[in-house]
Amino acid sequence: MSIATPGGAHVEPITEAIKAGCHVFCDKPLSESGESASKLYQLALDKHVKTAFASSFCYMPYIIQAKQMVAQGLIGEPLEVECISHFNLDKNIPFGWSHRIASGGGRLNNNFTHLVSIVTSVIGENILSVHGEVRNDMPTAPVVEGVHNFTQRRNFIPKDLNDPALEWKECDVEWSYTVLMQLESRLPAKQPVSVLFKHGGLVPRFNEDHLVFHGSKGSIYIKGHYGDGPLYFWDKNAQKEEDRCWKEIPLSPAITELLPDIKDDTQRSWTHLAKQLVKDVSGDIVEPYQTFKEGAEYQQIIDKIRKGSN
Repeated sequence: MSIATPGGAHVEPITEAIKAGCHVFCDKPLSESGESASKLYQLALDKHVKTAFASSFCYMPYIIQAKQMVAQGLIGEPLEVECISHFNLDKNIPFGWSHRIASGGGRLNNNFTHLVSIVTSVIGENILSVHGEVRNDMPTAPVVEGVHNFTQRRNFIPKDLNDPALEWKECDVEWSYTVLMQLESRLPAKQPVSVLFKHGGLVPRFNEDHLVFHGSKGSIYIKGHYGDGPLYFWDKNAQKEEDRCWKEIPLSPAITELLPDIKDDTQRSWTHLAKQLVKDVSGDIVEPYQTFKEGAEYQQIIDKIRKGSN
């Protein structure tokens, strides 16, 4: 069963599907809270069904290439990661599920989940510590009719925002966040890997959004908030001084062949994860993929960040 509604509408259909013995593929966030997400994960374990959690941009081609480069030791001991993005969303987008915690909204649910999956995929899944802070830059939003496609919501921004008849509703989600995390590296490391997640949902970017993985021997830089590329490598141990600079690394053809032949990044990543789940259900051997275990873990982390606790 595939669940692709906003997060606030996940619990009931997932619960019924698991009770019926269905394997479940679910978009992020798994649910609106860590408590309910944990219950879904435990129910899946109890009923022995397989699950997939689609914070799936860890399957972006250049993310897979970065994972391979780190595993090969090209950056040496992983030291730190930074994930920087600014979306410059319009503050007057019509009120909807993305404006309410209970509906699964907020930038942590719909941006941070992808970034955690990316960083843990490249560095290691064991999260040692996390703390952060959030900011709500959009306290209210206009209420309009006719918005059925989330991607088209900007087209429904009222032309007259000062119209006295226009209804406004309060928003209780974060539109910006700063999170610090420590990860245990898969490779031998003397200390935990430091990770910075910095996201401004309503502020403009100056240069490109990016992901950077720094190590003792080199660094990997990927353009784009989810790593759509291209990818650059800095080799600290290059023999010639002129070679100690950022150099673009072409994408390996083997990675292109591994993934579905789909141009859209979102659809390609979803499809690849769905294929992993289907292969697993069919009894084939597959690499580990994200399940409700990660979905529940991420949601508990998000709850803590929103409360300002570590």
